[in-house]
Amino acid sequence: MSVTWSQESGENLVNIEEFIARDSVERAVRFVDALIDHTEAILTDNPRSGRSVPEIGNPDIRELIYRGYRIVYRLNDDRIELLTVFEGHRLLRLNESGD
Repeated sequence: MSVTWSQESGENLVNIEEFIARDSVERAVRFVDALIDHTEAILTDNPRSGRSVPEIGNPDIRELIYRGYRIVYRLNDDRIELLTVFEGHRLLRLNESGD
């Protein structure tokens, strides 16, 4: 399966990196790179490994948790679309789910 990142998820990754970079640019780059690598490695081989997003209740919209961040994705036939990435203490807003 191919993995694609939505514009919103890409923008969120930039924001996360900018926030962490306030303390350390090197750590920020390493963290975002690790988040991307972790997500793509897991989902490529195990697309249903994430749990269903509780706020949505749609079995095709799932999430992984990585170091306190929620990575929300949608299963579409032969591809996985990463919809958004945000801090784990927040609830998903419906406009972030891609529906």
